[in-house]
Amino acid sequence: MRFRKFVLGLVTATFLTSGCKEKNNAEVVKTENNTTTTDSAYYQEKYRPQYHFSPEANWMNDPNGLVFYKDTYHLFYQYYPDDTKWGPMHWGHATSKNLRDWEHKPVALAPDSLGYIFSGSAVVDQNNSSGFGSAENPPMVAMFTYHNAEMAEAGREDYQTQGIAYSLDDGDTWEKYEGNPVVPNVDQGIDFRDPKIFWHEASQKWILLLVAGDHAQIYNSTDLKKWDFLSDFGQKRGAHGGVWECPDLFPLKVDGGEEKWVLLISINPGAPNGGSGTQYFVGEFDGKTFTSQQKEDKWIDWGRDNYAGVTFNNMPQDDRVFLGWMSNWNYGEQTPTEKWRSAMTLPRKLELKKDDGYFLTNYPVDAITQNLSYENFAAEKPVQLENKDLNQAHIEFELPENPSDFRIALSNASKDSVYVGYSKTQNQFYIDRIASGETDFSEKFADRIMTAPAQFIKKGPTSISLFTDQSSIEFFVDGGATAMTAQVFPKSPYTILNIQTEDVVKNLKLAPVPSIWKNQSTD
Repeated sequence: MRFRKFVLGLVTATFLTSGCKEKNNAEVVKTENNTTTTDSAYYQEKYRPQYHFSPEANWMNDPNGLVFYKDTYHLFYQYYPDDTKWGPMHWGHATSKNLRDWEHKPVALAPDSLGYIFSGSAVVDQNNSSGFGSAENPPMVAMFTYHNAEMAEAGREDYQTQGIAYSLDDGDTWEKYEGNPVVPNVDQGIDFRDPKIFWHEASQKWILLLVAGDHAQIYNSTDLKKWDFLSDFGQKRGAHGGVWECPDLFPLKVDGGEEKWVLLISINPGAPNGGSGTQYFVGEFDGKTFTSQQKEDKWIDWGRDNYAGVTFNNMPQDDRVFLGWMSNWNYGEQTPTEKWRSAMTLPRKLELKKDDGYFLTNYPVDAITQNLSYENFAAEKPVQLENKDLNQAHIEFELPENPSDFRIALSNASKDSVYVGYSKTQNQFYIDRIASGETDFSEKFADRIMTAPAQFIKKGPTSISLFTDQSSIEFFVDGGATAMTAQVFPKSPYTILNIQTEDVVKNLKLAPVPSIWKNQSTD
């Protein structure tokens, strides 16, 4: 959760009833969930993602409180219900049964006298260790950062503390703990935030990760209320071009064998292509300390628009599913949308692989591509085709192992083009959105070509996969061994696909991806 200076004085109870501010002239309708929509063209605004999550209106950033409970995925997120730019933070809320189709819920947490509600996490307290619920009805418990704007404006450094809240009705309503804050700020400095909590079976304790400026801190607890400091990590490890944010720590097995622990740390600025990005470390965790022998910096996504991502707690089969904010603080408040601003990446399954070292793959969960109707194209060189669905599609094909240079171009009648490709000489992938459409809303949006060092899984053909959705491209090689995410804002939909390469393109398939929002229209 990034701190933005916002002079509004002390938060009062007026924020508890904040509503959505409409920015168009359509008739406003209140749904059963008390969210705001319109009576026509629901989710059809220019650049509106059709199969990525975005709020109905106004500002959204970091995913928060990702948790699976009673066959339902809960997505909470940083939300400001009164404008399309960052403001006093709330937790928005949505739920899903399949990680594809989402239902909007009322705001879960709103600011109070202790401050705005910054980023955090949520768990299911199955044994009722907190005492908030019962054995028959265990509580969901959320932990978040309080940000006290008045203390910040007064020049104090202890304005970020950690609080908790609980729900006894499966996340629909929340009660804040009367003993907040549960982790005060004692000489921690101005950047002390983004709690991630999880149950550690081996030690039979709750574990808490926090970030404090340039490093992560680890605590434990038996009741989610009283926390004991254990260790820290990272002051001289990894990338440090900006403040550390949004930690996450979890185990993964390498191809079903040995188990390692993975630590996610978002950083802003300091990402390899400018602005915001998320790095990771592979190592060991013994219930008290995290250690890693990793020497090089590793990034979960090399594009410019995947930040603050964390994973779902309490997942079945110990799957690890990641979700990120599909934007960048370099220009996140300037993107050319009107009613809403920002979307999430597709939910991605994380897997740990081993080659010369350990590395993460991340690729959209199966629910995204289930039941799509693919059109198959004959192998040719180069590939050139027109298709009206290119702006909202899944495109995939195969190249030989150790491929030659290739360049994928998406273009339109407005002469906008975005290029995704690979340079064998430089052994890197790239996304070039310099001429992709609207770019002049920020001088930082199209000031460079994004690059990523090539990571392949050397087993047979090289798989290439693109997911396009009105204003975004997610690019994956070999099931996410390399991943790049980029926003684009074409003046008209992309309708022309061109693939240039010396290799034969095999198994080229394209499928339109249907909207996940049409069934919620009030027409």
